[in-house]
Amino acid sequence: MAKRTIYITEDDARRLEELLKAGLRHSGRDMANLRVLQDELRRAKIVAPDEITPDVVTMYSCVQVRASGDEEPMVFSLVFPEQADPDRGRISVVAPIGAAVLGYKAGDTIRFSTPGGVQQLHIEQVLYQPESAQQVGA
Repeated sequence: MAKRTIYITEDDARRLEELLKAGLRHSGRDMANLRVLQDELRRAKIVAPDEITPDVVTMYSCVQVRASGDEEPMVFSLVFPEQADPDRGRISVVAPIGAAVLGYKAGDTIRFSTPGGVQQLHIEQVLYQPESAQQVGA
């Protein structure tokens, strides 16, 4: 499966770069996940917040996804590590699934590595995206 172009807002890119700089200075269990996020950020097209389409997963977006073979979809919000709370549907961008969905669009199917092996995930819809919510309210 060829990698598609992913889109990240300037604001998200700036905060993610800060997160990477801080995190890559320390070794730990998240090191491999930070490197995956770093690779994604390097290949991303960075755009102004008002240029992002409403179907792109940005930080603080709420998305509905379905794992390959699952009957029920999963809904979660993409957050920074300090805000992560999987029991409340808040998944860190440093987690494998978080880094995987960042910058992709509704309708995309992505493959990503987890400790349990390679997973496939379909992004069914972006239920909330802060950039589009601001544009509507502006």
